This record gives sequence, structure tokens and C-alpha cells, in this order.
Amino acid sequence: MEKIILGIDPGTNIMGYGLLKVCDGKAQMITMGIIDLRKFGDAYLKLGYIFERVTGIIDAYLPDELAIEAPFFGKNVQSMLKLGRAQGVAIAAAIKHGVPIHEYAPMKIKMALTGNGNASKEQVAGMLQRLLHIQQEEMSKFMDATDALAAAYCHYLQMRSPISDAPHYKGWKDFVNKNQDKVWKKAKP
Repeated sequence: MEKIILGIDPGTNIMGYGLLKVCDGKAQMITMGIIDLRKFGDAYLKLGYIFERVTGIIDAYLPDELAIEAPFFGKNVQSMLKLGRAQGVAIAAAIKHGVPIHEYAPMKIKMALTGNGNASKEQVAGMLQRLLHIQQEEMSKFMDATDALAAAYCHYLQMRSPISDAPHYKGWKDFVNKNQDKVWKKAKP
């Protein structure tokens, strides 16, 4: 079975994207690149361009799933707000096309690829290069692109995990509703 995963590293000046093809349980890079937003002065034009470009990528490659990096919590609230908007627009493009979305924290992505949640962007890029057998000339000079590919690769690893086949619950109430036979019931007086 073949599956295509689109990875996105949200950004307000440069947004990275990377695509993986998974075939017979093995991942290979299709492409990676950036959406350059630096030419736009207006924040709303940037958001429109993000939607347009992500939609174009989805139309061109027909991904089965989207793996997107979650914004990290920083001290600058305005930066977080802008980054969240950019991420939201990319997610909206995926929703419009019916592409399932999976969000991963930056630390989880780094941990999945390098075993170190505090790994540098260069370490992540180097590990991707080794794991996916990417030639040096195919590597992007923008770490945003490799970060996006890393999100896709993290999702690929999660798909292969035996834990990913386990049932998922939205909370305790959902667990109780779906597992009546496993729940201890209080005796009535």
C-alpha cells in the first residue's frame, strides 16, 4: 500500500514543506521546499498566499495525510499569534481537501528523528539525509524545508508504531463509554 505524507513547518516569513512516499513500509523523499512569504508586507496577503500555495501542493501531490509542526510556546505573544494563523491557514487548506491532519510538537519531532528532543536543526537535517539517503545537492539550504520533512518522517514513524494501532480516546468519559465491560461500577445502596 502506498501513502503520501505532506509535512509542513509553519512560518510567517518562510514556511517549509516536505513530501514523503511510503511504499511497502519504507519511506522516501518526493520533494521538499519552501513557501517564501518575505515579499509580502501585508499579513493578510501572506495568509492568502499560504492557502493558495498549500492548496497547490495538495492538488499536485494528493497527500493522504498532513503532518504539521505545532507552534512552540514562546514569550512573544504576537509572534505566537501570527504563527498560529499561518498554521491555521495551512490546516484549513488540508481540511478543504479532506486530508487528515496530525500535529506534532517540535520536541517530539526531534526526539523521533534523533533521540534528542533538544537536537539542533542541523542534526535533524543530517539525520534525515542519512535515513532517506538524500544526496547533498538535494538538501535545501532552508532548515524550514528539512523541518517540514522531519514532521512527515515523524508521522511515518508514528504510523509504524504498534501503539498507533491502539484505540484512542478523547478523555475519561469517552473511555468509559467505549469500555463499559472494563469499568468498575459502584454498587447501589
